[in-house]
Amino acid sequence: QVQLVESGGGLVQAGGSLTLSCAASGPPSSRYNLGWFRQRPGKEREFVAATRWIGENAYSADYADSVKGRFTPSRNNVKNMSYLQMNSLKPEDTAVYYCAAHNTIQRLTTSREYAYWGQGTQVTVSS
Repeated sequence: QVQLVESGGGLVQAGGSLTLSCAASGPPSSRYNLGWFRQRPGKEREFVAATRWIGENAYSADYADSVKGRFTPSRNNVKNMSYLQMNSLKPEDTAVYYCAAHNTIQRLTTSREYAYWGQGTQVTVSS
């Protein structure tokens, strides 16, 4: 029943910033793991970041090594929104970005572990 829609992609120069948004309906539980993935041209879909429930109104963030210190995931369960703040963007960050969700509080970092997916939004970083 959960549906996800990404937005906020676009063209940005290297070193710039961009914020992606994911609107959720269904709605997902506050305990759902909410992830972000990306698929670069000619490559497999890869994990980017996620938020994971660790207590009432408390979440832990997980990151791929390639984006640590640059990307920050966040969520607002009242608004049924999740976000990915991207800073210090590099040309290799160019990809279609997807938000995803799954009904678990466990750490999830592979695409097969997520049950629900958005349609994707294109991010292009120029040099």
